[in-house]
Amino acid sequence: MKRGDFSTNHRLFRLAGLALGIGAIASVVALVLLKLINFFTNLFFFGQWSVASASPATNRLGGWVIFIPALGGLAIGLMARFGSEKIRGHGIPEALEAILFGKSIMQPRVALLKPLSSAISIGSGGPFGAEGPIIMTGGAVGSLIAQLFHLTASERKTLLVAGAAAGMSAVFASPIAATLLAVELLLFEWRPRSLVPVALASITASALRPFFLGDGPIFPLRVHAQVGTSGLLACVAVGLIAGVFSMGTSSLLYKVEDAFHRLPFHWMWWCVIGGLVVGIGGYFQPRTLGVGYDVIQQLLTGEILARAAITLLAVKSLIWVISLGSGTSGGVLAPLLMMGAGLGVVESQYLPESLHALYPLISMAAVMGGMMRAPLTAVMFSLELTQNSDALVPALTATVVAYAFTVLVMKRSILTEKVARRGYDIYREYSVDPLETVRVDEVMSQRLVTIDADASLETALAMYADSQQKFRGYPVLDGHQNLVGMLTAADLLRVQTQRVEGVETVREMVGETVATVYCHESCREAAEKMAALGIGRLPVVSRENPQQLLGIISRSDLLKPRLAHHELEHKQERVFKLFTVGPETR
Repeated sequence: MKRGDFSTNHRLFRLAGLALGIGAIASVVALVLLKLINFFTNLFFFGQWSVASASPATNRLGGWVIFIPALGGLAIGLMARFGSEKIRGHGIPEALEAILFGKSIMQPRVALLKPLSSAISIGSGGPFGAEGPIIMTGGAVGSLIAQLFHLTASERKTLLVAGAAAGMSAVFASPIAATLLAVELLLFEWRPRSLVPVALASITASALRPFFLGDGPIFPLRVHAQVGTSGLLACVAVGLIAGVFSMGTSSLLYKVEDAFHRLPFHWMWWCVIGGLVVGIGGYFQPRTLGVGYDVIQQLLTGEILARAAITLLAVKSLIWVISLGSGTSGGVLAPLLMMGAGLGVVESQYLPESLHALYPLISMAAVMGGMMRAPLTAVMFSLELTQNSDALVPALTATVVAYAFTVLVMKRSILTEKVARRGYDIYREYSVDPLETVRVDEVMSQRLVTIDADASLETALAMYADSQQKFRGYPVLDGHQNLVGMLTAADLLRVQTQRVEGVETVREMVGETVATVYCHESCREAAEKMAALGIGRLPVVSRENPQQLLGIISRSDLLKPRLAHHELEHKQERVFKLFTVGPETR
């Protein structure tokens, strides 16, 4: 039997069907979240009961605006303490924790409290975006639906991530970027079983978005520019600056979080302090309050000049770091977009003019890619948000540079650091498992020591239970050389120490069934079978004749692919030589 490129089965159709429904539900949840944000924005800043879009920057509260975010912080602190502490933070680390360490199980109250707390936070002026909360909420919806069916933890993970991607796709009209985000940050695998349902959920949410939130890109940008060599070199500079900015902002965020943890009172009140800082910043720079999609659009189109962009960048970065460090609820993507675009406006004053109008967009992608360490997501996200294909290569250049810089100088991203601080380590490099690429017949032992099924126990003990034997298990064969079972050293020891009534031959010692592995199966499948059964070796048989013994594979044999992989990664050698010194050796 030939092995295919991928491992999948008919359950993929079931997951795909559930993902379509989750995508539709997530689009409705996204609409509800955005309407809730509008409602609380109108309520807090304008005293109106309305769900119409409104910007807190246009408020007329004067000095009273300082206390509005603090009031929202108090509400969130109370909800987190008496509802669920999981609503704190920006959503993606919580989704990661549920996926990797919680068997993708989320509680119903998280699906209710997360969007409500985020709407209060953003509606009261919090400098956050809706994407983190909708990723968390969409993931909770996917997890809850998955819990209604008989699914594995891996299948629940797929549906949780499908809900998260669908939520992001519905908010930003970015189905491709949402799918890539799932792959780069949440799935930790690239398999049809997961990629197909996640993509379908994301596409479904994007297709339904025009009926709920309107169509077209969020930040339309029609700018044409000639890249050229000087432009690409400038993009390298943009990427390096974005990398330094990402490193500094991430470090500052967790220093602020550590400072909050040293406060001598309950964490419920931290959000109030963070809210006061937001209010002060919003008093002097109103455009830093709330989601700020309108401000991002102005930065991208050049409506905000460099001097104003510097102030906006400084205030937005400071209040975002302090507010997020206080443990309030809100997303990171929109703030990163604003800060990246603001940084690009400033850079455009000093870099070559060929890409002058694109620097805000390029820097926006680079900051996102460096901060989140998701370069493909960042590039595609910037393209889908603006539908400006001219920025594709420059954005890729800057983003890869920022990504490389942060990978070299930072151990973790802004997203995984929070999970690591809770005692969990995340490894985000994806590669093919060496055990997956090597078949059992390539590493199995063919020099076998077998036992006759009709041999007496005394004979077996005399021949195979002494201290000179190096094997821990022996295949048992009948007179026709057919596999009957396995006799282990533990079985022989039990015979020596205990009196077994009515058992005289080896055949009577082995069970009626024997666990085997086919010669064409992968070493990964053999390792999983050993782990599930709690054994250290398996007889190898052929599919055509399952009673024909071909060999034995043990746990030590499974180290051979790992050793070969280790040599590929670490053994350094010069293969091609330009000059040969001395006589050729044959």
